[in-house]
Amino acid sequence: MSEFERKFGKYAIRNLPMILILCYVIGYLVGIFLPGLQMYMTLNPYAILHGQIWRLVTWVLIPPSSLGLFTIIMLFFYYSVAVTLERVWGTYQFNVYLLSGMLFTIVGSFVAMGLYYLFGGSGEMAPLYMQQASSMFSTYYINMSIFLAYAATFPDAQVLLMFFIPIKIKYLGIAYSLLLLFDLIRGVGYPTFNIFYRIAIVASLLNFAVFWFRNRGRHLTPKQIRRRQQFKSQVRHNPKITKHKCAICGRTDEDSPDLEFRFCSKCNGNYEYCQYHLFTHEHIK
Repeated sequence: MSEFERKFGKYAIRNLPMILILCYVIGYLVGIFLPGLQMYMTLNPYAILHGQIWRLVTWVLIPPSSLGLFTIIMLFFYYSVAVTLERVWGTYQFNVYLLSGMLFTIVGSFVAMGLYYLFGGSGEMAPLYMQQASSMFSTYYINMSIFLAYAATFPDAQVLLMFFIPIKIKYLGIAYSLLLLFDLIRGVGYPTFNIFYRIAIVASLLNFAVFWFRNRGRHLTPKQIRRRQQFKSQVRHNPKITKHKCAICGRTDEDSPDLEFRFCSKCNGNYEYCQYHLFTHEHIK
Protein backbone atom coordinates (compact mmCIF):
# COMPACT_ATOMS: atom_id res chain seq x y z
CA MET A 1 0.00 0.00 0.00
CA SER A 2 1.43 3.38 -1.02
CA GLU A 3 1.63 6.36 1.30
CA PHE A 4 -0.82 8.20 -0.94
CA GLU A 5 -3.33 5.37 -0.61
CA ARG A 6 -2.94 5.36 3.17
CA LYS A 7 -3.85 9.03 3.29
CA PHE A 8 -6.57 9.24 0.67
CA GLY A 9 -7.81 5.66 0.29
CA LYS A 10 -10.65 6.33 2.72
CA TYR A 11 -12.12 8.80 0.23
CA ALA A 12 -12.39 6.20 -2.53
CA ILE A 13 -15.89 5.83 -3.97
CA ARG A 14 -17.37 2.42 -3.27
CA ASN A 15 -19.51 0.54 -5.80
CA LEU A 16 -18.26 2.74 -8.63
CA PRO A 17 -19.45 0.28 -11.33
CA MET A 18 -23.02 0.54 -10.05
CA ILE A 19 -22.78 4.34 -9.96
CA LEU A 20 -21.63 4.34 -13.59
CA ILE A 21 -24.60 2.15 -14.61
CA LEU A 22 -26.98 4.50 -12.77
CA CYS A 23 -25.44 7.39 -14.70
CA TYR A 24 -26.27 5.59 -17.93
CA VAL A 25 -29.85 5.02 -16.74
CA ILE A 26 -30.18 8.77 -16.18
CA GLY A 27 -28.67 9.40 -19.60
CA TYR A 28 -31.16 7.07 -21.29
CA LEU A 29 -34.06 8.76 -19.50
CA VAL A 30 -32.81 12.16 -20.63
CA GLY A 31 -32.50 10.87 -24.19
CA ILE A 32 -36.07 9.57 -24.12
CA PHE A 33 -37.86 12.45 -22.40
CA LEU A 34 -35.54 15.44 -23.04
CA PRO A 35 -33.52 14.54 -26.17
CA GLY A 36 -32.60 18.17 -26.85
CA LEU A 37 -30.84 18.38 -23.49
CA GLN A 38 -28.09 15.93 -24.43
CA MET A 39 -26.35 18.45 -26.68
CA TYR A 40 -25.69 20.51 -23.54
CA MET A 41 -24.20 17.52 -21.69
CA THR A 42 -21.37 16.47 -24.03
CA LEU A 43 -17.68 17.01 -23.33
CA ASN A 44 -17.26 20.21 -25.32
CA PRO A 45 -14.08 22.04 -24.22
CA TYR A 46 -15.05 25.21 -26.11
CA ALA A 47 -18.36 25.42 -24.21
CA ILE A 48 -16.62 24.61 -20.92
CA LEU A 49 -14.21 27.51 -21.36
CA HIS A 50 -17.22 29.73 -22.06
CA GLY A 51 -18.94 29.00 -18.76
CA GLN A 52 -20.66 25.63 -19.22
CA ILE A 53 -18.50 23.91 -16.62
CA TRP A 54 -21.17 21.31 -15.82
CA ARG A 55 -20.08 19.49 -18.96
CA LEU A 56 -16.99 18.29 -17.05
CA VAL A 57 -19.37 15.92 -15.25
CA THR A 58 -22.50 15.51 -17.37
CA TRP A 59 -20.70 13.83 -20.29
CA VAL A 60 -20.38 10.74 -18.11
CA LEU A 61 -24.19 10.47 -18.07
CA ILE A 62 -24.36 9.99 -21.83
CA PRO A 63 -24.53 6.23 -22.57
CA PRO A 64 -21.90 4.79 -24.91
CA SER A 65 -24.52 3.46 -27.36
CA SER A 66 -28.25 3.55 -28.08
CA LEU A 67 -30.55 1.48 -25.90
CA GLY A 68 -31.24 -2.06 -27.13
CA LEU A 69 -31.02 -5.69 -26.07
CA PHE A 70 -27.38 -6.03 -27.16
CA THR A 71 -26.46 -2.84 -25.30
CA ILE A 72 -28.12 -4.12 -22.12
CA ILE A 73 -26.20 -7.41 -22.37
CA MET A 74 -22.90 -5.61 -22.93
CA LEU A 75 -23.48 -3.19 -20.06
CA PHE A 76 -24.27 -6.13 -17.76
CA PHE A 77 -21.07 -7.83 -18.90
CA TYR A 78 -18.94 -4.71 -18.36
CA TYR A 79 -20.57 -4.23 -14.96
CA SER A 80 -19.70 -7.79 -13.84
CA VAL A 81 -16.13 -7.33 -15.08
CA ALA A 82 -15.79 -3.99 -13.31
CA VAL A 83 -17.17 -5.40 -10.04
CA THR A 84 -14.63 -8.23 -10.16
CA LEU A 85 -11.77 -5.78 -10.72
CA GLU A 86 -12.96 -3.60 -7.84
CA ARG A 87 -13.01 -6.62 -5.52
CA VAL A 88 -9.61 -7.86 -6.66
CA TRP A 89 -7.74 -4.57 -6.87
CA GLY A 90 -9.53 -2.89 -4.01
CA THR A 91 -11.80 0.15 -4.12
CA TYR A 92 -8.97 2.67 -4.17
CA GLN A 93 -7.03 1.09 -7.05
CA PHE A 94 -10.16 0.66 -9.14
CA ASN A 95 -11.11 4.30 -8.48
CA VAL A 96 -7.70 5.41 -9.68
CA TYR A 97 -7.98 3.31 -12.83
CA LEU A 98 -11.49 4.38 -13.86
CA LEU A 99 -11.28 8.04 -12.83
CA SER A 100 -7.88 8.45 -14.49
CA GLY A 101 -9.45 7.19 -17.72
CA MET A 102 -12.10 9.90 -17.40
CA LEU A 103 -9.48 12.53 -16.55
CA PHE A 104 -7.35 11.57 -19.55
CA THR A 105 -10.44 11.84 -21.76
CA ILE A 106 -11.16 15.36 -20.50
CA VAL A 107 -7.56 16.40 -21.07
CA GLY A 108 -7.68 14.79 -24.52
CA SER A 109 -10.69 16.89 -25.52
CA PHE A 110 -8.82 20.09 -24.67
CA VAL A 111 -5.75 18.86 -26.53
CA ALA A 112 -7.94 18.22 -29.57
CA MET A 113 -9.33 21.75 -29.41
CA GLY A 114 -5.81 23.14 -29.12
CA LEU A 115 -4.79 21.24 -32.25
CA TYR A 116 -7.86 22.58 -34.04
CA TYR A 117 -6.67 26.16 -33.49
CA LEU A 118 -3.02 25.24 -34.04
CA PHE A 119 -3.74 23.97 -37.52
CA GLY A 120 -5.68 27.04 -38.55
CA GLY A 121 -9.20 26.26 -37.40
CA SER A 122 -11.71 29.06 -37.83
CA GLY A 123 -12.71 30.85 -34.65
CA GLU A 124 -16.18 31.56 -36.05
CA MET A 125 -16.78 27.87 -36.79
CA ALA A 126 -15.29 26.65 -33.51
CA PRO A 127 -18.59 26.46 -31.51
CA LEU A 128 -20.33 24.31 -34.14
CA TYR A 129 -17.23 22.29 -34.94
CA MET A 130 -16.43 21.49 -31.32
CA GLN A 131 -20.04 20.61 -30.56
CA GLN A 132 -20.04 18.05 -33.37
CA ALA A 133 -16.68 16.63 -32.30
CA SER A 134 -17.59 16.50 -28.58
CA SER A 135 -19.78 13.41 -29.06
CA MET A 136 -16.62 11.41 -29.82
CA PHE A 137 -15.36 11.90 -26.27
CA SER A 138 -17.49 9.41 -24.35
CA THR A 139 -17.13 6.51 -21.93
CA TYR A 140 -17.25 3.92 -24.73
CA TYR A 141 -13.50 3.33 -24.85
CA ILE A 142 -13.20 3.77 -21.08
CA ASN A 143 -15.50 0.77 -20.70
CA MET A 144 -13.31 -1.08 -23.16
CA SER A 145 -10.25 -0.23 -21.06
CA ILE A 146 -11.97 -1.92 -18.10
CA PHE A 147 -12.42 -5.08 -20.14
CA LEU A 148 -8.80 -5.00 -21.32
CA ALA A 149 -7.61 -4.64 -17.72
CA TYR A 150 -9.71 -7.65 -16.75
CA ALA A 151 -8.29 -9.67 -19.65
CA ALA A 152 -4.75 -8.74 -18.59
CA THR A 153 -5.45 -9.62 -14.94
CA PHE A 154 -7.25 -12.92 -15.56
CA PRO A 155 -6.05 -14.06 -19.01
CA ASP A 156 -7.11 -17.68 -18.48
CA ALA A 157 -10.62 -16.96 -17.21
CA GLN A 158 -13.34 -18.29 -19.50
CA VAL A 159 -16.51 -16.61 -20.77
CA LEU A 160 -19.30 -17.95 -22.95
CA LEU A 161 -19.19 -16.25 -26.32
CA MET A 162 -22.72 -16.00 -27.75
CA PHE A 163 -23.82 -17.66 -24.47
CA PHE A 164 -22.57 -21.14 -25.39
CA ILE A 165 -19.03 -20.98 -26.87
CA PRO A 166 -16.37 -21.17 -24.10
CA ILE A 167 -13.38 -18.98 -24.83
CA LYS A 168 -10.52 -17.66 -22.74
CA ILE A 169 -10.74 -13.98 -21.97
CA LYS A 170 -7.22 -13.31 -23.26
CA TYR A 171 -8.31 -14.16 -26.80
CA LEU A 172 -11.20 -11.72 -26.57
CA GLY A 173 -8.72 -9.15 -25.28
CA ILE A 174 -6.54 -9.68 -28.34
CA ALA A 175 -9.59 -9.37 -30.61
CA TYR A 176 -10.63 -6.14 -28.89
CA SER A 177 -7.11 -4.77 -29.25
CA LEU A 178 -7.12 -5.48 -32.98
CA LEU A 179 -10.49 -3.75 -33.33
CA LEU A 180 -9.15 -0.73 -31.47
CA LEU A 181 -6.12 -0.62 -33.75
CA PHE A 182 -8.41 -0.84 -36.77
CA ASP A 183 -10.57 2.04 -35.46
CA LEU A 184 -7.45 4.08 -34.77
CA ILE A 185 -6.14 3.62 -38.31
CA ARG A 186 -9.47 3.96 -40.08
CA GLY A 187 -10.78 7.03 -38.27
CA VAL A 188 -14.37 8.14 -38.84
CA GLY A 189 -14.19 8.69 -42.57
CA TYR A 190 -14.14 12.49 -42.33
CA PRO A 191 -10.57 13.85 -42.46
CA THR A 192 -11.46 16.96 -40.46
CA PHE A 193 -12.75 14.85 -37.55
CA ASN A 194 -10.22 12.01 -37.66
CA ILE A 195 -7.82 13.78 -35.30
CA PHE A 196 -10.58 14.18 -32.69
CA TYR A 197 -11.62 10.55 -33.02
CA ARG A 198 -8.08 9.25 -32.66
CA ILE A 199 -7.30 11.49 -29.70
CA ALA A 200 -10.52 10.30 -28.03
CA ILE A 201 -9.45 6.66 -28.41
CA VAL A 202 -5.89 7.20 -27.21
CA ALA A 203 -6.91 9.41 -24.28
CA SER A 204 -9.58 6.98 -23.08
CA LEU A 205 -7.11 4.08 -23.12
CA LEU A 206 -4.16 5.83 -21.49
CA ASN A 207 -5.18 4.39 -18.13
CA PHE A 208 -4.82 0.88 -19.54
CA ALA A 209 -1.45 1.79 -21.08
CA VAL A 210 -0.22 2.95 -17.65
CA PHE A 211 -1.60 -0.23 -16.06
CA TRP A 212 0.03 -2.46 -18.69
CA PHE A 213 3.50 -0.93 -18.49
CA ARG A 214 3.34 -0.79 -14.71
CA ASN A 215 2.38 -4.45 -14.40
CA ARG A 216 3.91 -6.02 -17.50
CA GLY A 217 5.63 -9.29 -16.67
CA ARG A 218 4.24 -9.02 -13.15
CA HIS A 219 3.66 -12.75 -13.00
CA LEU A 220 6.27 -13.88 -15.47
CA THR A 221 9.57 -12.75 -13.95
CA PRO A 222 12.43 -15.29 -13.69
CA LYS A 223 12.17 -15.09 -9.91
CA GLN A 224 8.50 -16.07 -9.99
CA ILE A 225 9.08 -18.79 -12.57
CA ARG A 226 11.68 -20.30 -10.22
CA ARG A 227 9.20 -20.11 -7.34
CA ARG A 228 6.58 -21.91 -9.38
CA GLN A 229 9.01 -24.61 -10.41
CA GLN A 230 10.00 -25.16 -6.79
CA PHE A 231 6.39 -25.29 -5.71
CA LYS A 232 5.46 -27.73 -8.50
CA SER A 233 8.36 -29.91 -7.45
CA GLN A 234 7.00 -29.99 -3.89
CA VAL A 235 3.56 -30.90 -5.18
CA ARG A 236 4.93 -33.80 -7.24
CA HIS A 237 6.76 -35.21 -4.21
CA ASN A 238 3.79 -34.70 -1.92
CA PRO A 239 0.49 -35.19 -3.74
CA LYS A 240 -1.49 -34.06 -0.69
CA ILE A 241 -0.22 -30.52 -1.15
CA THR A 242 -2.69 -28.37 -3.07
CA LYS A 243 -1.39 -26.66 -6.19
CA HIS A 244 -2.61 -23.20 -5.18
CA LYS A 245 -3.33 -21.68 -1.78
CA CYS A 246 -4.02 -18.07 -0.80
CA ALA A 247 -1.63 -16.81 1.87
CA ILE A 248 -4.36 -14.55 3.31
CA CYS A 249 -7.65 -16.45 3.39
CA GLY A 250 -6.25 -19.98 3.03
CA ARG A 251 -8.59 -20.96 0.20
CA THR A 252 -7.17 -23.47 -2.27
CA ASP A 253 -7.87 -24.56 -5.82
CA GLU A 254 -9.46 -27.70 -4.41
CA ASP A 255 -12.13 -26.08 -2.25
CA SER A 256 -12.57 -23.09 -4.63
CA PRO A 257 -11.80 -24.34 -8.17
CA ASP A 258 -13.19 -21.17 -9.80
CA LEU A 259 -10.70 -18.85 -8.08
CA GLU A 260 -7.68 -17.38 -9.86
CA PHE A 261 -4.33 -17.58 -8.02
CA ARG A 262 -1.19 -15.53 -8.65
CA PHE A 263 2.23 -15.08 -7.06
CA CYS A 264 3.16 -11.57 -5.91
CA SER A 265 6.46 -10.30 -7.29
CA LYS A 266 6.80 -7.73 -4.49
CA CYS A 267 6.61 -10.20 -1.62
CA ASN A 268 9.85 -11.71 -0.34
CA GLY A 269 9.15 -15.41 -0.44
CA ASN A 270 6.97 -18.01 -2.10
CA TYR A 271 3.60 -16.35 -1.43
CA GLU A 272 0.54 -16.90 -3.58
CA TYR A 273 -2.77 -15.05 -3.36
CA CYS A 274 -6.29 -15.54 -4.66
CA GLN A 275 -7.93 -12.97 -6.92
CA TYR A 276 -9.53 -11.18 -3.96
CA HIS A 277 -6.27 -10.59 -2.10
CA LEU A 278 -3.67 -10.29 -4.88
CA PHE A 279 -3.82 -6.50 -5.04
CA THR A 280 -5.09 -5.76 -1.53
CA HIS A 281 -2.58 -7.56 0.73
CA GLU A 282 0.38 -5.95 2.42
CA HIS A 283 3.64 -7.03 0.87
CA ILE A 284 5.88 -9.29 2.93
CA LYS A 285 9.46 -8.00 3.05
